Amino acid sequence: MNLPNKLTIARIILSPFFMIFFLIDNLYTRYLATIIFSAASLTDLYDGYLARKTGVITSFGKFMDPLADKILTSIALISFASLGYVQTWMVVTIIARDFIVTGLRSVAAYRGLLILPTQVAKWKTASQMVVIVLILLYINIRTTYLTYGQWAPSIDRPAFLILNAMVFVSMVLTVSSGMDYLIKNRSILTSLLK
Repeated sequence: MNLPNKLTIARIILSPFFMIFFLIDNLYTRYLATIIFSAASLTDLYDGYLARKTGVITSFGKFMDPLADKILTSIALISFASLGYVQTWMVVTIIARDFIVTGLRSVAAYRGLLILPTQVAKWKTASQMVVIVLILLYINIRTTYLTYGQWAPSIDRPAFLILNAMVFVSMVLTVSSGMDYLIKNRSILTSLLK
């Protein structure tokens, strides 16, 4: 078990802790949740860089790294939807795409084939993490002002529209990356259906 793979596993372990602290309606736990998500996101950048630099790229890492990303981002988006910050249908679309791609990659791995993440998929993950951090910052600002009784409710509606517009763009990129997977790996997919 090399360090990049340990960082990948750490990202999976941190995901439920993020959700627990985020869903507690408390200023300090929301800040802690943001720190946890940011730290987990940074492990995604660092484990890939470290694996390439040290030449310890493994099949485990190739499969588990994108899966860890999906777990982290899905948990965050589900948390936002459960509190009404983003539209549920967009979150369901993103997660459905991730389930389909992960399922295909799992079946391929079972047959000894490895479907690698595409460049579009990497952009998708980056966009999701950036959007999630921006949503967390908004929620933290809102929670801070609400704690001290200085929040203007008139901000909520335009903020809701902006947050959902960002998630919509990320959703479109997510669906596009799913189509990119299917097109680039159609020969593998055809062999799996035989």
